[in-house]
Amino acid sequence: MEFTKKDLNKTLRVKQEDQIKNRKRFRVDANWKTLWRLAVDIANKLSWKGNTYYSDFWDWWDFVLVENVDKISVTWKKLEEKVYYSYSWYKWNVKEITLKNLLIKNPSKALWFAVRWMLAKNKLRDSRMKRLKMVVWTTTKYDNFKPLNLYK
Repeated sequence: MEFTKKDLNKTLRVKQEDQIKNRKRFRVDANWKTLWRLAVDIANKLSWKGNTYYSDFWDWWDFVLVENVDKISVTWKKLEEKVYYSYSWYKWNVKEITLKNLLIKNPSKALWFAVRWMLAKNKLRDSRMKRLKMVVWTTTKYDNFKPLNLYK
């Protein structure tokens, strides 16, 4: 499809039925992949940045399934220095946890935070994060998912 000068002023409208019909499902094996590089790839797939019709205010409804989340690798310096804070708005109630302790306690939460911070800060971020599924093992309730492999 070639574009001419007349096409530059037209706005592309995609029907929601076409979006639902063309949903893609990606399966990612996180076995010994670096946390931050994996989060960049997942965020790009959730926001559909590889598409020619990319727009930050449209949600394209692609799904990403991440397997073996417990085997994510992180550099040794980040394990000790990266700290996550949570504050409940009560006086003196700031809680902190290091990345090392978070990976031991809940490895999928560390990946969830990394992907969330890499997505655009707009109204679509929560709906994109709902389409991210994380699993510790490879055989799951998502076996009928029929996805494309993100890494080949």
